[in-house]
Amino acid sequence: MKAPFPDIFDAIVVGAGHAGCEAAMALSRMGRTTLLLTMNVDHIGQLSCNPAIGGLAKGHMVREIDALGGMMGLWADAAGIQFRTLNTRKGPAVRATRAQIDRAEYMRVVKRDIFSQPNLWVWQDTGESLMVEDGRCVGIVTRLGETFRAQNVMLTTGTFLRGLLHIGLKNFSGGRLGDPSADAMSACLMEHGFELGRLKTGTTPRLLRDSIDFSKMEVQPGDAPPPAFSFRTSEIPMPQLPCHMTWTNEDAHEAIRSGFDRSPMFTGVIEGTGARYCPSIEDKVARFPEKERHQIFVEPEGLDHPEVYPNGIPTSLPLDVQKRMINACVGLENAQIVRPGYAIEYDYIPPTQLKPTLESKPLPGLWCAGQINGTSGYEEAAAQGLWAAMNIHATFEGLPPFVPGRDQAYMAVLVDDLVTKGTQEPYRMFTSRAEHRLLLREGNADLRLTEIGRSYGLVNDDQWAMFSAKRADIQALLEAVAECKVRPNRETRDLLESIGATVPGKAVELAAILRQPGVGIRPLEALLPEIGDMKDLVLDEVETQVRYEGYLKRQQELVDRFREMESVPLPEDLDYADVSGLTREAVEKLGTIRPMTLGQASRISGITPATISCLEVHLKKRGYL
Repeated sequence: MKAPFPDIFDAIVVGAGHAGCEAAMALSRMGRTTLLLTMNVDHIGQLSCNPAIGGLAKGHMVREIDALGGMMGLWADAAGIQFRTLNTRKGPAVRATRAQIDRAEYMRVVKRDIFSQPNLWVWQDTGESLMVEDGRCVGIVTRLGETFRAQNVMLTTGTFLRGLLHIGLKNFSGGRLGDPSADAMSACLMEHGFELGRLKTGTTPRLLRDSIDFSKMEVQPGDAPPPAFSFRTSEIPMPQLPCHMTWTNEDAHEAIRSGFDRSPMFTGVIEGTGARYCPSIEDKVARFPEKERHQIFVEPEGLDHPEVYPNGIPTSLPLDVQKRMINACVGLENAQIVRPGYAIEYDYIPPTQLKPTLESKPLPGLWCAGQINGTSGYEEAAAQGLWAAMNIHATFEGLPPFVPGRDQAYMAVLVDDLVTKGTQEPYRMFTSRAEHRLLLREGNADLRLTEIGRSYGLVNDDQWAMFSAKRADIQALLEAVAECKVRPNRETRDLLESIGATVPGKAVELAAILRQPGVGIRPLEALLPEIGDMKDLVLDEVETQVRYEGYLKRQQELVDRFREMESVPLPEDLDYADVSGLTREAVEKLGTIRPMTLGQASRISGITPATISCLEVHLKKRGYL
């Protein structure tokens, strides 16, 4: 039986989206008493936009969350109805997993785990204001007048802060279609010294599945067997479904252009900045008039769900225009809209007001994660929720802050970009944002992060045992591949020629054969029987490490050079106005962001190598170097 509400929680998490659910589960699993405050218990873990998780760089973060002991990968595997590996023809650094998700099943498994988790309580209410004592956040006051005290409060408010929905020239308040907005918290944040900005995102109309002619569309099957997100998943439980693809056409574009004069985007009604990497269909038609068609991926919302999600056509056009646009597309001639597409504007906190731990600078004890920090996407939100949760836990246990380097995780690139550079548009993760992406592969996320998750108390004994066995197998196979000699005899020659490999003129290591273009590790089992005993995840990692050994070494050398600056801490109370040689702009930017290390300072927009040299001289004079 669950204990009564504590008088004081270790942490309160406001919002039960992807950031909030990941944070609440992590905090409670690490032993922290946690309250999850949500406006609607029935909407815990809701996929507000597309019914999919993962994708380029996003799939990497789901694997990283899982490697640390987080939940998103497990939940996605439990509810996934189509899994695909993207970029299979490219190198391992940019291959990524993406899954279509059964919305109802995903919410069911998330809610099941939230309510069964010890140390975690749930309360349905809206956070109205923060309780502040002696300059520190110590709790929250709800719309119903309840007060909950805590040593830490985390805001994961998504698009709900003063949310404003737009369909054509009609607009109304809401956090998403059908849910109310949270308006009072914005004023509270400004009262406590926070600057707020305004962003915009959008979603597509949802269509009635039975009104669509799928026979006219291109079928997109998933991979068989389906690739799981979680290192802990042994099998995918849900039946698998295909997606379908169609395109817009000139008739659809003409319908879209006819609504430009009633578009909230083009008439100036929407003031928030939208995501450049996920533009609305009207924006695409306006910006690329020469393009004759745009892809539409018709994605199932679930095994038995009556709606489908036409990915690729987010819009805030008037409803009559949306109908004409949809019905102009092949296969959608008779499609019925169940829910209209819409845009939503919302408040966010420009993230340079946060420390690298995601604790706020103006108000200690207040942490922020997810879209409130200017990001877009479920995966970015969940990664931040886990990041902030681990740092809250660290404050109780005397552990070092959880702030891995950009060479250790995509989520580190995400957080460092946010708190160092800030963002004025919805931030989306891409592989191109990571300068060390060859080191940040999906397949080695556990090798990079599971030890860290274990040290923070998130990785349980079962996960640790699985990881330890995999790591030992990788090391053993790497040694075997390096030690195995391949001699150019008749038997070896026949085998190598059959798999398209070049026959060496003298005895070489098996690793040299594996480095040849187009040669995979599995056909080499006849030369090294141990290969047949290993799991696919082990074989894939060994193949990658051997094949790209030279590239990996050079990347690691670059990391080691950069790490020298990352190891130089900057005093929290450093007065940058006292640093000789700094420009007024540099003093202002350094004083605003207050970087933790010399390396972080070097990544601030506008900070030059000359500025870093001045800082180094100053630190040496003061005895810090």
